[in-house]
Amino acid sequence: MSETGFLASEYPPAAPDKAGFYVIPCPLERSVSYGGGTKFGPEEIIKASQELEKQENGLTPGEKGIYTMPPINCDGPAETVLTRIEAAVEKALAHNAIPVLLGGEHTATLGALRALRYYFDKKGEKFGVVQFDAHADLRDQYKGDPLSHASVMARAVHDLELPLVQFAVREISPEEIEVREIENITHYDAYFLARVGLPEKPLPEDFPRDIYITFDLDALDSGLMPATGTPSPGGLNWRETHFILETIARTHKIRGFDVMELAPLPGLIHPNFAAAKLVHLLMGLAAEKNE
Repeated sequence: MSETGFLASEYPPAAPDKAGFYVIPCPLERSVSYGGGTKFGPEEIIKASQELEKQENGLTPGEKGIYTMPPINCDGPAETVLTRIEAAVEKALAHNAIPVLLGGEHTATLGALRALRYYFDKKGEKFGVVQFDAHADLRDQYKGDPLSHASVMARAVHDLELPLVQFAVREISPEEIEVREIENITHYDAYFLARVGLPEKPLPEDFPRDIYITFDLDALDSGLMPATGTPSPGGLNWRETHFILETIARTHKIRGFDVMELAPLPGLIHPNFAAAKLVHLLMGLAAEKNE
């Protein structure tokens, strides 16, 4: 793992108690079902971040201070790894910092959501989850594994009872469609976004104002993001992604986020740079709302 930290080329790494962002590398790869390589994702995102400029969309979130934690130890059973992720996110929240989880397979998101659920429960408040993904990830289990990357949103909805809104899905099973209907999950699938567009206020009126954004990189079109286990055509382009995120951030407060499922391809650097740029954009939108 790079020792320089996220965007260290532009900002000296902040001390843990002075940072507005805690970057948490999580090189988890245990249940991927097609292409592999997610364990190399966090390192390549941090490496690519050294080529970013200080500003993203006119914002300079690095001024809030960025602390990059040591990579999560992803050895051992899934529950053990999730507990480590949960503890890392709890450290960020204890310092009033925004946790930024870099994956790694999507299962890791569950550890972050558990930490935030505990944090908000203590305050008697609620938060919602906004998911960008080619897949719904609402299977109760996949190949016998309830902690599969294909089940992470099922765990969020059923186990943690978190409200969910989905964007850019275009690969979904009948089981997951049924879950959507039963749980009344708001969704703007890729087909809908391409033909109808984004509503002025995409999140439901009663959706919590505090949100966690989980961004599986296969939400992006495969031409922009081929470096993921299941690159799917028909996804979001960069301008669409930027517009949707900006629209959401106008009315909701980003309390944490992740960028997951980068599986770097040898000799192909544009996906790594796009992933780093996405992290920087989300930092900027989160910092602006947390002024």
